[in-house]
Amino acid sequence: MARFKYVAKDMSGKVHKGTVEAASENALTQQLREENLYLVEAKDLNGAKKHKKLKAKQLAAFCRELSALLASGVTLVRALDIISEQEGMNKDERDIYKDVLQDLKRGISLSDAMESKECFPDLMIGMIRSGEGSGNLDLVTQRLSIQYEKDYKLTQQVKSAMTYPCILLVLCVAIVILIVTFILPQFQSLFDQMESLPMITNILIAVSNFLVQKWYIALLIVAVIVALIRIIVGIPSVRRGVDWLKVHMWGFGKLFKVVYTARFARTLSSLYSSGMPLVSAVGVAAKTIGNGYVESQFDEVITMVRSGVPLSQGLREVDGLLKKLSSTILVGEESGRLDVMLDSIAETLEADAEQATKRMVTLLEPILIIFMALIVGCIMIGVMLPIYQSYSAIENA
Repeated sequence: MARFKYVAKDMSGKVHKGTVEAASENALTQQLREENLYLVEAKDLNGAKKHKKLKAKQLAAFCRELSALLASGVTLVRALDIISEQEGMNKDERDIYKDVLQDLKRGISLSDAMESKECFPDLMIGMIRSGEGSGNLDLVTQRLSIQYEKDYKLTQQVKSAMTYPCILLVLCVAIVILIVTFILPQFQSLFDQMESLPMITNILIAVSNFLVQKWYIALLIVAVIVALIRIIVGIPSVRRGVDWLKVHMWGFGKLFKVVYTARFARTLSSLYSSGMPLVSAVGVAAKTIGNGYVESQFDEVITMVRSGVPLSQGLREVDGLLKKLSSTILVGEESGRLDVMLDSIAETLEADAEQATKRMVTLLEPILIIFMALIVGCIMIGVMLPIYQSYSAIENA
C-alpha cells in the first residue's frame, strides 16, 4: 500500500491537504471522491522503484500463463506466485510480478496493483479491471495474450522487413565515406596539375579535405544535428505536423492508415468484448494508435458518442483511419452485433496491415538503391569530369 501526500479541492473551491494510504493514484482519486473531494495533485511518499515498461512479448507470455492457470481453477494469488517463480525471465520482470503479488496479498485488486507499478499499458489495466468486474478474468487475459502476441508478431515483421533497407543505407554511407576519404585523395596530384576544375569536383575536394583533416568536427556536427532533430521533433506542434505528414504522404499515407486502423480496431474489439463501456473503450483504444495527429481527433469522437451519436458516425470524421472501419461498425450497430463485427474487421485489417508493411518496405528498397546510385554517380562524375575535360583539351590542341 503506497502512501500519498495529496492536494484536493471541494465543491466550494476550498483546498484540502493531507497524507493517506492508497493502492494507487486512481484508488486515491476514488477514495477522495467519496468524501466529495477532487484530487488536484498527489505525490507518492514511498518513492517506489521505477520499473521499465514491459514489452509485448513479456506481456503476451504473462497473460497467456495467467489465463491458463485461472482457467484450471488456480487462485489469483497462487497463479502470480507460480508466474513470479518461473525461470527464463530477467530480474526486473520478476521483481514486478513479486511486487504485484505482495499487493494482492494485502487485499489490493490486480488492476490497482498493476497500475501502481507504472509498467503495464493502460489497455491491459483497463481490460483486467473490466474482467474483475464481470468475473471472467481468465477470458480477458486470454484475449490480452492474443492481442500482445499479434503486436509482437507485427513488430518483428517490421523489424525483419526493415533489415535489408537499413543494410543498404549503411552501405551507402560507408561507400561514400570510403570514396571521399580514401579514393578521391589519390587523384589530388592529378587535379593539382589542372588549371581549373569543375564546381562539383571542387566541392568533393573540399569535403574530402574536411573529412580527412577534421573528422572529429564532422562527428561533432553529426551528433549536434541528431540532437537538434530529436529536440525539434519532440516539440508537440512539430510532432503533430510529422504525424499529419505520415497519413498524407504520397505512396506511404494509405499504408500508414491501414496500420493505424488495424491497431485501433483490434484494441477496441478486445476492450469492448471484455465488457468495458464503449466510451471508455474508445478512449483507451485511441491511445494505442501511435499517431498524435489521429489520436487528437478522438476527443471530439468521445464527446459525440457520449451525446448519443453512433460511433460509426464519429469515426467517419477522423482523418487518418480508413472509411472501411466506420462502415463495418455501422453494420454492427444496426444488427446489434458490434462485438462480432469488430472482431471481423480487426482480423481483416490485420491481414491488410501485414501486406501494407511489406509494400512499404518494397517501396523503400528501390528508393534507397536509387539514392545510393545518385550519390555514387555524382562522386564519379566529379572525379571523371576534369579528367575527361583534360583529354578533350589535349585532343583539341
